[in-house]
Amino acid sequence: MREGSRTDVESAEADRGGRPASTSARALAAAAQRLFLRDGFDQTSVEDIAAAVGVSRRTFFRYFATKADVVWVESDAELAHFRRMLADAPVSSEPARVVADAFISAIDHGRDEDEWARQRAHLIVYAPAVQAQASVVFRRWRMAIAEFVGQRTGDRADGAHPVAFAHAAMAASTAGHELWLADPERDLGECLRTAFDLILPRVGRPDTDV
Repeated sequence: MREGSRTDVESAEADRGGRPASTSARALAAAAQRLFLRDGFDQTSVEDIAAAVGVSRRTFFRYFATKADVVWVESDAELAHFRRMLADAPVSSEPARVVADAFISAIDHGRDEDEWARQRAHLIVYAPAVQAQASVVFRRWRMAIAEFVGQRTGDRADGAHPVAFAHAAMAASTAGHELWLADPERDLGECLRTAFDLILPRVGRPDTDV
């Protein structure tokens, strides 16, 4: 994907493996993430981001309410993809495997997207100014996971098993991303799988052994 040109900003939405993404928003997000990593999140202004892509400040705000929002440009599409995979999984499938498979499918955009994905992961894991917003996004993922586990175990979504499992899944995601950032030779999916296998518990119905 070409980045940093007016053509990107004005192009139509592109479809990426069933997860639609606005190319214009992605161009702004990619430029912003580079500036955040080079100059710091607090030191980078909306004007800096807009100028890097060759658009106006007003154009930036047509796509994002704040500069922190650029980090989450794919989040809604990823979560929707994740929810679809959970809903479509066979009832007989073990919940931990379903969640891991769905998470990796939603988050891992492939080697062609490594640069963008590593920039995003670095900001989410290590940038304090981004982490406050991350807690809001992660809560949405935890709710989706808890609802799924609750349905599969016959428990309430706010029951002990679903809530603990959902928190464990998000912790595994963070661990997997840290492993990936530490070793550029590994695939994101591989690192996530390792973390999920180590952290996610196997769950059963509340009245059965786990």
